[in-house]
Amino acid sequence: MSAHCQLTGARPGFGNTISHSHRRTSRRFDPNIQRKRYWLPSEGRHVRLTLSAKAIKTVDSIGIEAAVARIRARGGKV
Repeated sequence: MSAHCQLTGARPGFGNTISHSHRRTSRRFDPNIQRKRYWLPSEGRHVRLTLSAKAIKTVDSIGIEAAVARIRARGGKV
């Protein structure tokens, strides 16, 4: 599963881990990605979305229909 949110577009960030001696090594900041299944009443089917934890809260507040409309507006496939 790729670390990419379908709704918000969150992707991994990159930076450095800095040790006590101040050596820098590369690291990756992954978003909290979950696969969640929602019932889409307008199409009469379930959809499985790859969402970040923040996007799951967004779906809870705006509704699945509006969230799917946003995903499709970004050019995503549902």
